[in-house]
Amino acid sequence: MKKIGFAIIVFLVCFSSRAQKEVKIAPLGFDRENTSIAKGKIDTISYVSKTVGTTRKALIYTPPGYSGKQNYPVLYLLHGIGGDEKEWLNGGVPHIILDNLYAEGKIKPMIVVMPNGRAMPDDRAVGNIMAPDKVQAFANFEKDLLNDLIPFIEKNFPVFTDRNNRAIAGLSMGGGQSLNFGLGNLDKFAWVAGFSSAPNTKKPEELIPDPAKAKRMLKLLWISCGDKDRLLSFSQRTHDYLQQHKVPHQFQIEPGDHDFKVWKNGLYQFAQLVF
Repeated sequence: MKKIGFAIIVFLVCFSSRAQKEVKIAPLGFDRENTSIAKGKIDTISYVSKTVGTTRKALIYTPPGYSGKQNYPVLYLLHGIGGDEKEWLNGGVPHIILDNLYAEGKIKPMIVVMPNGRAMPDDRAVGNIMAPDKVQAFANFEKDLLNDLIPFIEKNFPVFTDRNNRAIAGLSMGGGQSLNFGLGNLDKFAWVAGFSSAPNTKKPEELIPDPAKAKRMLKLLWISCGDKDRLLSFSQRTHDYLQQHKVPHQFQIEPGDHDFKVWKNGLYQFAQLVF
């Protein structure tokens, strides 16, 4: 009996450490275009990157009713290792998801910037995307983002420039970037999300070396992944560390693999919580 009782206790402890709140799944049609509602606009921008030594491109989404007479918060939305600044647009239709949310009054007006997270002179997703220099370019993007892209956006668009109005989120490799850069620069980002974060994600003790600081400064930390994703362990270990150190965050394991089904749902949920 004692052995049975001990086994039950172990099970309950393990279960509670992995338990999560009810999984939130977007409703049917959340990513389908509605021709009867106001639309935001997608544009291509070019900015000089002193970090890379080239002029780089990014996509920018401005919301329905966009006006240069008011300031907006900004979400930086990052792609995966096999993509570029157009990956979210082509696979995740963020403009449609956000337009629908605006029409339902569920999100605040925001500007969304979709950069190329491969900070190197030839930043195309061609050849061996796993080559060391291309993988390193994803880490180098931190400097490009902080020193070149964000200043460009703040100079050329009507945006708030404080951390409380700046968010970063991404999928896979971009999820790892978002956690690394966001949690590593809490003076710049108050809202951070990683969707199916890849192995480039730093170890939890490196991501959050000062849990008390993270508790104090983060407005929201979101981590989600598909239950069939072979990379789930990277999100799970981050969650376990955060839970152990009592750092508030939202953790969601949802039905799905390493694909846009999970990533679109992540954007749909996160967009309603920021700002």
